[in-house]
Amino acid sequence: MHMRLLLLGGGSAPLRQSLIRQGAEEGINFLAPRPPEGGWDASSLTQLLDDIRPDVVVNLAYYFDWFQSESVADERFAFQQRAVERLAGLCSHLGAILLQPSSYRVFDGARATAYSEKDELSPGGRRGKALLQIEQGVRAVCSKHVLLRFGWLLDDSPGGALDRFLRRAGEVTELSLADDRRGNPTVVDDAARVMLAVLKQLDCQSPLWGTYHYGGHEATTSLLLAESILLEARTLCAIKVERVLPQAHAERPDAADEPQYAVLACKKILNTFGVKPRAWRNGLHGLIERYYRHI
Repeated sequence: MHMRLLLLGGGSAPLRQSLIRQGAEEGINFLAPRPPEGGWDASSLTQLLDDIRPDVVVNLAYYFDWFQSESVADERFAFQQRAVERLAGLCSHLGAILLQPSSYRVFDGARATAYSEKDELSPGGRRGKALLQIEQGVRAVCSKHVLLRFGWLLDDSPGGALDRFLRRAGEVTELSLADDRRGNPTVVDDAARVMLAVLKQLDCQSPLWGTYHYGGHEATTSLLLAESILLEARTLCAIKVERVLPQAHAERPDAADEPQYAVLACKKILNTFGVKPRAWRNGLHGLIERYYRHI
């Protein structure tokens, strides 16, 4: 890798850790400074980029809020939007590439076929609206950008979606999940693999700017995903829950924030970067084993 890579994000973010680990296995090193005590803001980002002068910035600065947090205040999203817009401006000024993750949540989930990168953006939830504003800010300010939208991102972060689900499964005998909500589960190590593949192509001076989708192979429902998680978890730990009951998407407490249909079409990233989707089921056992090892 000839490019100077700057990786922003909290030290414990699983996607950050996986990127560093997988990169090291391929001889790819990241400059990964610890964030300030209050997190990255416009001022600290300005100083950091002025000091380091990177060729690429991988922005996981607010990873947990974007992908794992149960809820985030509007004021926090507004702060993050301003910081990312400043970051995009700094990258543009330095001629650096900005690799910015995003999410299926920028779509409204009203259709029944996979979303491509060309489809209309119309998020219904607060998080989706915030991510759309971040995407728009990056496009407007930094021409050398790669926006990478992920499907349902699964990781072992404390307080994250998987953690909340497994803790609940250890407390009750029945759970209800939507059987009419579909998406692409994406294990965090697979997401890191995809980001590294993109970085390696960019290192070849390929001007492949734009927006790309990635989700694990084989779309599924949130109910079937839950059953698959429990099947693996029972081989590692005592689980109290006995049954997972079907529930309509509209009856779920998060229906206003979660798109009912969140399946992403991944042809563009395959044709451009040669990235083939991997089956999310293959990475599930390792993820849950790591989760129980760390709790």
